[in-house]
Amino acid sequence: MEYNVIKNADAIIGKSPYLVKNPTKYKNKWHDLFGNNNPICLELGMGRGDFIINMAKEYPDKNFIGLELYASQMVMATERLQNTKLNNLKLINADARDIDKIFGKEITTIYLTFSEPWPKRRDERNRFTHESYLKLYDKIFKKNKHIILKTDNKGLFAYSLESLSKYWYVFERVSLDLHHDEYPIKNIMTDFEKQYFKEGRPIYYVDARFDD
Repeated sequence: MEYNVIKNADAIIGKSPYLVKNPTKYKNKWHDLFGNNNPICLELGMGRGDFIINMAKEYPDKNFIGLELYASQMVMATERLQNTKLNNLKLINADARDIDKIFGKEITTIYLTFSEPWPKRRDERNRFTHESYLKLYDKIFKKNKHIILKTDNKGLFAYSLESLSKYWYVFERVSLDLHHDEYPIKNIMTDFEKQYFKEGRPIYYVDARFDD
C-alpha cells in the first residue's frame, strides 16, 4: 500500500498534544499517564486515525492508543484532533515490532483494522497475525488476550483465522460480510472501510479471545 509523503510530517505531528514523543519511558506507567485505571486499547497501524479517534469519543470509559509507523499517515489524525479534547486518547509514532519496549502487561484489546495484507509468501512474517506478532502481543496483554480484526482482504482474513486458531484463540464472533450481517454489531468505521462500503466490498471481521 502506497502513502503520500508529507513534507515535515514529523514536525507537524510533533506539535500535537496527543503524540507521546518518548513512549518507551511510559512502559508499565500508561495508567499513570491517562490518570485512571480504565482498560487500555491499542490499534496497530492506525493510519489517518478515523477509527481510534471515534472509538475514544464513543467510549469515554476506556483509554485508546493509536500506533502508526508512518508520520505522513498520522498528519491527518493530528489535524482532525485540533480543537478537540479527548483525555482518553494518545498517539504513538513507532514500529509495531517494538511494542514490548513500549508496554508492559497493560493492554486489554488490540485492534487490527485494514492492516497491510502482505500477500506474498516471503512477506508472511510482516502480517500482524503471524505467530511472531502473536507472541509479541502475549508480552503486553494485561491478562486475557483479545484481538479484533477487520479487513477487506479475503486472503489475510483466512490466514488470520488459521493463525489465531493454531494459537488457541477462540472466536467470539466471525462475519464474512460485516455490514450485511444478520446480527449487526455496533461498528466504528475507518476511512478505508467507508470507501469499501460504498464500493460494495464485503468486510471480514473476527473477535478473538484467549482467556487465561
